[in-house]
Amino acid sequence: MKTLLKLEELAQALLALTVFAYLPYAWWVLPATFLLPDLSMVGYLAGPRVGAVCYNIAHHKALAVAVGLAGWWLAQPVLLLAGTILLFHSAFDRLLGYGLKYGTGFRDTHLDHIGTEEQRPILAQTTSLL
Repeated sequence: MKTLLKLEELAQALLALTVFAYLPYAWWVLPATFLLPDLSMVGYLAGPRVGAVCYNIAHHKALAVAVGLAGWWLAQPVLLLAGTILLFHSAFDRLLGYGLKYGTGFRDTHLDHIGTEEQRPILAQTTSLL
């Protein structure tokens, strides 16, 4: 991933941390809830296409912003927390190179293929994200 994109993801993660700092939660809540969006990977039990849809919904930054704004507008700190965690988790994932998933398999992302060349399946290139 290009340096400019990594800086953008870092900025979004830092924004989420800044918002979290103003929430009425102890700092231990952040690491305790950080991996909750990855529960969406359970969708892969129903197959790669369903798993990709579940994963992509839970890791979409528009969802994070919508949940966070709903929490702010409704004065519900738990919704603001959920949106902040979703944004922080998604930005951190992308900073590490884990992108939104294609329906061909968990290792095929919009950023690149995760893993070594030997692990790359021989598949036709997919041009659309699920």
